[in-house]
Amino acid sequence: MERTLEVRTGESIALRYELAGLGSRFLAVMLDLLIQLGVAAALLTAAYFLAQPLAAAAAHLPATVGKSAGAILAALGVFAGFLLFFGYFIIFELWWSGRTPGKRALGIRVVRDEGFPIDVGAAVVRNLVRILEFAVAFYALSALAAVLSAQNKRLGDFAAGTIVVRDRRFEAPSLAAYVTREPAGDDGLGIAERALVERYVARRDGLEPHARLVLAAQIAQRVRPLLQASFAHLDDDALLEHLGRAALPPQP
Repeated sequence: MERTLEVRTGESIALRYELAGLGSRFLAVMLDLLIQLGVAAALLTAAYFLAQPLAAAAAHLPATVGKSAGAILAALGVFAGFLLFFGYFIIFELWWSGRTPGKRALGIRVVRDEGFPIDVGAAVVRNLVRILEFAVAFYALSALAAVLSAQNKRLGDFAAGTIVVRDRRFEAPSLAAYVTREPAGDDGLGIAERALVERYVARRDGLEPHARLVLAAQIAQRVRPLLQASFAHLDDDALLEHLGRAALPPQP
């Protein structure tokens, strides 16, 4: 059975999310793992063909230099492995607003507990904990935590303060859309930021004046750097109303 979560902000705005299930999260991890293994296989093949020329070149170097070069290459190999299998998740979750290629294919994404897009700190923490989860019986600990958690959280989600939610119904992306960053609108906002603006505008009339100012400032702080125009003449509330009203359905 699918689980839902209602997030209530400090300004008493309720946001409802459909939580991603264990099955979709597992399939997303498997797709990401297949991509990682494919990249690793390509890198190892390249290293195999480069090994003999490098060894021949190293034979002409002093022994101490050769040992140092070998140690450096080994360290680079370890770093590349870490970057591929764990940095991969951090980079994509930040680049694609909480989605890796696997998550994007399954129509799910990571967000903060408060419903806001994932930030650098949360992405790093949840994926460093992934190392422990991967090491313990290949995510078995993660699966157990998600089953027992009312919010389908794995250990990394608990540590980082994140949840994994469903996007709109899945539509197969074109190849061009799949290899590019999440598209922005004409005003420069991405899907996640536009959703925040539209939620605010839809609920602003029911907020207390002080709560409206506080929430508007929080959202405007995120969206202003993305805008293609400065809008310096508009205060935070007026800016969000300007950006969001056009996207709302007409009132009867």
